[in-house]
Amino acid sequence: MQRQMFKELATLFALCAGSLLSLLLIGRLLQLRDILISQSLGFVDILKMFAYLSPFFLLLLIPIACMLAVFLTLLRMNTDLEITALRASGVSLYQLLPAPLLLALLCTAATFWISFSGLAWGMENFRSTMLELARSKTQLVLQPGVFNMDFPGLTLYAQNADTKSGKLKTVFVKDASSGERASTILAPTGVIKTNKDEGEIVFQLENGKIYRHEKDGLSVIGFGTYQVRMDLSRMFHGYKPGDVRPKEMSWTRLHELDDKNISEGVDDNWARKIRVEIQKRVVLPLACLVLGLFAIPMASMFSGLHRHWGLLLALGFFLAYYTLLSLGLSLGETGVLSPVVGLWLPDVLFFFAGLYGLRQAANERSIPVVEWMRHLRTLGRKAEHVS
Repeated sequence: MQRQMFKELATLFALCAGSLLSLLLIGRLLQLRDILISQSLGFVDILKMFAYLSPFFLLLLIPIACMLAVFLTLLRMNTDLEITALRASGVSLYQLLPAPLLLALLCTAATFWISFSGLAWGMENFRSTMLELARSKTQLVLQPGVFNMDFPGLTLYAQNADTKSGKLKTVFVKDASSGERASTILAPTGVIKTNKDEGEIVFQLENGKIYRHEKDGLSVIGFGTYQVRMDLSRMFHGYKPGDVRPKEMSWTRLHELDDKNISEGVDDNWARKIRVEIQKRVVLPLACLVLGLFAIPMASMFSGLHRHWGLLLALGFFLAYYTLLSLGLSLGETGVLSPVVGLWLPDVLFFFAGLYGLRQAANERSIPVVEWMRHLRTLGRKAEHVS
């Protein structure tokens, strides 16, 4: 029985997680459509980029998919009177716990891995891929002997351009990206590089001259090395690959920054975001276990519901959880409430609610909220019958 139940739980979990992840990735695809079209990406490149983005979404999706799988499986068993038959044969609700708890524990372990390692790995590779695509496009569009104006504020020309190494010869650059008077730069050699930390394409020129129009004439400045930097946020329609937010950092990096902020006595908005993110990385994995436990008695008490109504009910429970979590995040980042209190409160509330509901369901009792909802359902049916 436990094996069959676990198979059903795992199947529903895969369906829920896959469906929700697909929806979020499609939404992200629509947000990045300008970038993807402008970079002329192939299907394999798009799949690779979204594979790197998946851990970012799965950190939140796994808890809700776990809750939905447990809720819908037990709701189906309750609606089909399987649980009633098992209880009649002497099987208590507690004896049905191993399969749901095993799924919840596996989801918790997977989410901990994503939280501590997978998320930073995915975002790091995503940024690296975006930078590499930008560098490749830059090298490809710089055709020898052709003036190029594909980059905002820059006009580029190279008599010779190596598309593999990025080396340039006899280079002309007109730089108007700063918004001030344009500069004309001439150099015999140059090379295209990427600055991963800042999210920039860098045109490094050697042994050239800079020409600027001043009020009293033309100024000429010689240089040994000069760098023309192009912010990729302009090339990528607002997306800046160099920006690393706390929710994209590794677990180790978050603790390094937090220890540094504590030692220096920093308590600004950035420091609070670091502390909030550290708590979130632990709270969300444990939410798999908490919400999975909470779903067991809820599904047992709401007998007779159709699956689509059960799905809406489960989503409503998760929305209540996520609302409390979002409130804790906001209050923690603004310094109104300690991140420990704000982020752990939803887990604690739902954990004890799950334990209380499990005890009531095991004793074949209900809770006031369930009775109130059943009463509303009965009144609705009577109204439909009268009409």
